[in-house]
Amino acid sequence: MPTTTAPDPSPTARALLLRERMTDRCVALPGAFNGLVGRAVAQAGFDGTYISGAAVTASSGVPDVGIRSLDHFCRVIQEVADCSGLPLIADADTGFGEQEMVGRAAVEYHRHGASGFHIEDQVFPKRCGHLDGKTLVPVEHFQEKVAAARRASDRCSDGAFIVCARTDARSTDGLDAAIERAIAYTESGADMIFPEGLHSEKEFGDFADAMKALPGPARGGGPFLLANMTEFGKTPTIARARFEELGYSCVIFPVTTLRVAMHAVTSVLEAIQRDGSPASKLEDMQTRAQLYDLLGYTPGEPWDFPSPTQPR
Repeated sequence: MPTTTAPDPSPTARALLLRERMTDRCVALPGAFNGLVGRAVAQAGFDGTYISGAAVTASSGVPDVGIRSLDHFCRVIQEVADCSGLPLIADADTGFGEQEMVGRAAVEYHRHGASGFHIEDQVFPKRCGHLDGKTLVPVEHFQEKVAAARRASDRCSDGAFIVCARTDARSTDGLDAAIERAIAYTESGADMIFPEGLHSEKEFGDFADAMKALPGPARGGGPFLLANMTEFGKTPTIARARFEELGYSCVIFPVTTLRVAMHAVTSVLEAIQRDGSPASKLEDMQTRAQLYDLLGYTPGEPWDFPSPTQPR
């Protein structure tokens, strides 16, 4: 597949491009937890990608409980941005601290190539959005974090960097509470809302309908809306096209690629342990030629870095 370098690879330009795409349609954002997966997402023809905190932490061998630092996340963001050439939204968990750290995270994420981030209204240490037993910070406290992120975006990108506020209130207090929090966060400067842990298409639709009356950049009015299509959680499987009909601006597939990859890894390890070789798994493997194609590499010829896969 032929590859070309994006016309303007700056983080601000990519953020503006993602905003443009989301005003036109619901953009699918598959998760990329390293540069090679970022390349694969771009080669497959997607308009953007996503970096999940759960995938970043799991791929480094630890659970998603706030152990990895801002610097660790920024390293992954830069790797994926450089290798994919795509706009990306990145998970920032609870913001790595209070207002000052939230502002710093926005600036650093943008500087390393992210088009936007989302922060969430859980207390630290947070829990996966599809687990029970979560506790939320007061609305006013989280509004201060959102406002800090907004100010940082305005300073570092003239407001292009997307500030997404995630609320986990559906799991703790119900859908109406999630809507109330989303309205408050939008008023504090969030230009995207991420309602986590919704249970049905109806809930997604009701939430989107409640947001349309607010000012914002989304098609049809209101803030951009992010839907989480994760597996094995509280949300049923819903296709991207249906999310678009419901009024969502993008849909993330946060841990899908990691789950598929690790299932394959454990399967081949079991085969080697059992058979003494991976011969039974050769048909499941990416060939050397396929890997080189994904890398844009021809042995014996110079290879330039960064050399992102950018088919669009």
